[in-house]
Amino acid sequence: MNRLLVLDVVGLTPDLLRHAPHLSALAGRGGRRALDTVFPAVTTTVQASMLTGLTPAGHGIVGNGWYVRDLAEVMFWRQANALVGGDRVWRAGRRRDPAFTTAKLFWWYNMYADVDWAVTPRPMYPADGRKLPDIHSHPAALRDHLNGKLGTFPLFRFWGPASDIVASRWITDCALDVVAEQDPTLTLVYLPHLDYCLQKLGPDHPDIAREVAAVDALCGELIAQADARGAATLVVSEYGITPVSGAVMVNQALRRAGWLAVRTEMGLEQLDAGASAAFAVADHQAAHVYVRDPELIPQVRAVLEGLDGVEHVLDRAGQAAWGIDHERSGELVCVSAADRWFCYYHWLDDARAPDYARTVDIHRKPGYDPVELFLDPKFAWPLASVGWRVARRKLGLRGLIDVIPLRPDLVKGSHGRPGNDPEKGPLVISSEGGFLPPGAVPATAVHDLILAHVFA
Repeated sequence: MNRLLVLDVVGLTPDLLRHAPHLSALAGRGGRRALDTVFPAVTTTVQASMLTGLTPAGHGIVGNGWYVRDLAEVMFWRQANALVGGDRVWRAGRRRDPAFTTAKLFWWYNMYADVDWAVTPRPMYPADGRKLPDIHSHPAALRDHLNGKLGTFPLFRFWGPASDIVASRWITDCALDVVAEQDPTLTLVYLPHLDYCLQKLGPDHPDIAREVAAVDALCGELIAQADARGAATLVVSEYGITPVSGAVMVNQALRRAGWLAVRTEMGLEQLDAGASAAFAVADHQAAHVYVRDPELIPQVRAVLEGLDGVEHVLDRAGQAAWGIDHERSGELVCVSAADRWFCYYHWLDDARAPDYARTVDIHRKPGYDPVELFLDPKFAWPLASVGWRVARRKLGLRGLIDVIPLRPDLVKGSHGRPGNDPEKGPLVISSEGGFLPPGAVPATAVHDLILAHVFA
């Protein structure tokens, strides 16, 4: 067996590769192809397709979150590996050779995956309402080892207004340590830094070149370690980020039509999914619309098709053609126009927005919220405003860290729908160019591509 390092450099495209000397050099000595990604092109869905060889219709990860009908709850960013259907690539590897080992580092659905070593973000949530940075690992002792050597995982630099290269630096150091100590056959490393910069700034912002170079430097360290141990390197990027000009307020439209229900709690409006005749789970440029009564579907579809910024509305037949026909999918699935994205907001008056709306709260929000990348511009002294709120929490005082604006217009980049320009879409790079097919590599083919590199 050969050793293989797989780097998931989210958001990297051929157009941005000119700012990445280490990755460009890898492509030069090996090979590069376009990645034909799946729909929706969002992190958990694409990763599941690459690791199982299946479309969302097969593995069931129809987005970063979905509506759980029997619980009447929307759930986002869950982590249990059992949620993924299909045969994982490491299982296929072990069948071919029982000595095959895997380190799965920060790829999604990592908890309780049957791999040899796993590390993933897992905050602690004490009963007093705090959120404390931490990781989950397998074996459990790996957590203590990494925390002792690298310090606490910088969760608030991983996602939120303070997100920057520091989190991907920690992940890189984690990977370097695990590989040096354990020598896995397959090492999967997720580096998300560029993804967040591109959503926040847009792909055409002049600062993006510097951010690409920063994550490329981390890749250079990992590639050098792989070369030194005689391992091959495979790089994937999930999707490209496209510039966006505004959000589609799909839930507000469904509410105005009389189908979306809210529940008022302390004067604030919570989505009441179980009581709604129709509502949407917004996820970047895709939105699953759940319709309780099948007879209502044609009416809901007509409203959705009339919304500015909606390009396609997929019924079950359409979903089958797009590879997303699964019981977790909505009765209808919307695809946005290339320059738009779907916002989850269900309230019509910002004064009645739920308390979590102005916080970083990825599990409570019934949709993906990229506005969590921004501090509210209304703060004259933003760092002081955040520091005061954090200090109060550390002193044991209850209170929200309510620093996120209700400003969808701030978001400059999104993803999820099929792209039109290969230069601005995802890619695959291999140090072993001979393993790459002549044309674009489907995301579902990465599973077999990994095995080809290991069992050459």
